[in-house]
Amino acid sequence: MSRQKNLKTDILIIGCGIAGASAALEAAKSGLKVIVITKSKKLEESNTYYAQGGIVSLGYDDNPELLKEDIIETGDGINDPEAVGILTNKGKEIVENILINELKIPFSKSSQDSLDYAQEAGHSRRRILHVKDLTGKTIEEKFIEALKTYSNVTLLSDHTAVDLLTVPHHSKNPTSFYKEPQCIGVYALDNKVKKVKIIFATYTILATGGCGAIFLYTSNPSQAIGDGYALAYCAGARIVNMEYIQFHPTSLFHRDADGFLISETVRGEGARLKRKDGWTFMENYNLKKEMAPRDEVTRAIYEEMTNSNSNYVYLDLASYANIDIKKRFPNIYKTCLKYGIDITKEPIPVVPAAHYCCGGVLVDIWGKSSLKGLCAVGEVACTGVHGANRLASTSLLEGLIWGTRASKYIASHFNPVAPYKPSDIHEWYYPEKEEEIDPALINQDWLSIRSTMWNYTGIIRTKKRLERARADLDYLRHRIEKFYKEAKMDAKVVGLKHGIQVALLINYAALSNPVSRGAHYIKD
Repeated sequence: MSRQKNLKTDILIIGCGIAGASAALEAAKSGLKVIVITKSKKLEESNTYYAQGGIVSLGYDDNPELLKEDIIETGDGINDPEAVGILTNKGKEIVENILINELKIPFSKSSQDSLDYAQEAGHSRRRILHVKDLTGKTIEEKFIEALKTYSNVTLLSDHTAVDLLTVPHHSKNPTSFYKEPQCIGVYALDNKVKKVKIIFATYTILATGGCGAIFLYTSNPSQAIGDGYALAYCAGARIVNMEYIQFHPTSLFHRDADGFLISETVRGEGARLKRKDGWTFMENYNLKKEMAPRDEVTRAIYEEMTNSNSNYVYLDLASYANIDIKKRFPNIYKTCLKYGIDITKEPIPVVPAAHYCCGGVLVDIWGKSSLKGLCAVGEVACTGVHGANRLASTSLLEGLIWGTRASKYIASHFNPVAPYKPSDIHEWYYPEKEEEIDPALINQDWLSIRSTMWNYTGIIRTKKRLERARADLDYLRHRIEKFYKEAKMDAKVVGLKHGIQVALLINYAALSNPVSRGAHYIKD
């Protein structure tokens, strides 16, 4: 069987959202050789690309301590104070240096000389920088544009990370088992030719994003199935806080909308949540009403939907906003209008959707994981910033800061001496007889995973639901692993194997934590 040509680099980055792109840019500027791989055909495809609301900074009447208080209050007090301090004290400077001065992001302005800061739930000040409602798209495109100017950066789209390459696990040399485990790259599937190549790397940075798409309803793109969590877990890295899955309160409810997000800044500009009978209800749940933390707003909507046997509630911007709606939210206006909803005249039907994972690969203040040679940045990582529940618009800033810091650390500690010989590493094994892939089986397995996660490990959990989920998912895992070992190499099969692993990580974490806190809400 023909093999793919193996590659070698100083830094391998898996994923190219704001975290991966900022890591790549910083590494490129330091002169290191960089390879970035993404499993999508389009480099920009990521959660970052779809982020509407904005990125946290410091407003005009703001300071780092106020932001820190808001982050820790929203995170239910289990945030890492050191990590939060880095974000709140370094954030404004890095936004100005990289996004404003270097990448020239055209953030919206309230006047010719003043940036416009938006308000979002959980924030005590207006401090969210935005590019109307296309913030993530604008940032992502500017990063990729910048990366393409560096000759020491190779961008490989349509490449799926199958397995992290580690010694001693993948070594032919039996004496390597006496040494400290280390990540030395990845087995990567070239999706076009369906062959696996080895990419050797002195350092590997996971920037694979989150796992919202393992739930039936999500605001994430369909490829956000948590590959990075599965890769790190199987390689032996420490994973924490996976029970804290944040659900966004407001995604558009429409059969063709495919989880389109209605940004939290819509509520920040005055929109109110209403039942179908027209009555508002958030005042019955929290004194902050629509500006309560996301988990509380989500549960309130879920309760109202359950009590009224309804599939959705309404978000009414038209009746309350004192802004030019079309100018402030052009993308949301245009998208809703495509589905027959004029948000300047009528309320928007909305439903909660899986949105963000507050846990992940445990890393330190420089993005280093517990596995030597492996860093993790962005949503796949757990820095401790978010605690039990993420404060709105902190994720883009966290990805920007830790992506930059990880590459700064690597550049300052770089040792080019490889701890292995390429000849000592196993090539990818292909079964002698590879079975054809039946898409009906893959589709049905995904439906089972997503339905189980939504119904039993979703917004409101009970011990019985979680136990049922564990039994169902464990049974499904055995079938999928057998299928994976026998089937032809394909990105869909790899994704299914990763997806079931991530579903079980979340379920096991939820069952192990009897304390209802933040985004992990468990009822007796």
